[in-house]
Amino acid sequence: MEKKVVLITGANSGFGKWMALEFAKANYTVIASMRDRNKSKPLIDIATKMGVMSNIEIIILDITSDKSVENLTLYLQEFGRVDLLINNAGYAGAGFSEEIPIQEYQLQMDTNFFGTIRVTQAVLPFMRKQGQGMIINMSSISGEIGFPGMSPYVSSKFALEGWSESLRLELAPFSIPVILIEPGSFQTNIWTTGKKVTEKSTLATSPYFTYMNQLDTYLQKNRHKDGDPRELARKVVAIAQKKQPKMRYVVGKGTKSTILVKRIIPWKWWEKIVLFILK
Repeated sequence: MEKKVVLITGANSGFGKWMALEFAKANYTVIASMRDRNKSKPLIDIATKMGVMSNIEIIILDITSDKSVENLTLYLQEFGRVDLLINNAGYAGAGFSEEIPIQEYQLQMDTNFFGTIRVTQAVLPFMRKQGQGMIINMSSISGEIGFPGMSPYVSSKFALEGWSESLRLELAPFSIPVILIEPGSFQTNIWTTGKKVTEKSTLATSPYFTYMNQLDTYLQKNRHKDGDPRELARKVVAIAQKKQPKMRYVVGKGTKSTILVKRIIPWKWWEKIVLFILK
């Protein structure tokens, strides 16, 4: 039987890297896309040690570039098929809203939201022609809960959630399920090298400087509690093999209970809890 093909964006690090490895291990053909091929070494090294490098194809893809996505379409035409698309590429924009230039919000949305749409629009014609497929969008607990100092990232994930709901309903007649993965805190680079803090909020002259430090202290203090991204990767492989997958999968220790509490308690209580934790 022909091996299934999975296209993963942002496959050079974090969740993307581990998902590429786990799908290769599960004998999928993995199209591991990334913006910079020079960052592929960690993936190649681990895949070689695992003996799965023969299942991985590395391609260059900038999801913010129309031309790059057009090149992806040409590549897929030669490749022939795509059974699963995992929209994973992204970064975390941070800072306080008053100080964040509109351009930084635009860059955040162009990557985390519009980039996802670009790639999905390129892949969907192949899936419809095949008569089957699956799209997994990597969201976040931040797609359900707003946090201070993270409004660009949170906004992009809230947008992704709404768009994914609409897309799932649109594609239901074509037997192409759309799934949202909502991870909590994991040991990836999203809050280190994957985080971009607007400069003003890092300066001692900022009225939010103390607040920003509180947030950073909280994030760094709790990093030892973060989950193993390999566990999430294995979970995504299992979800991809389900015949009738749910719309949302909440992944990570304490994530489901946090979202539930936020939904059921009055906002004024939730607000007090968040501010108390940060202090």
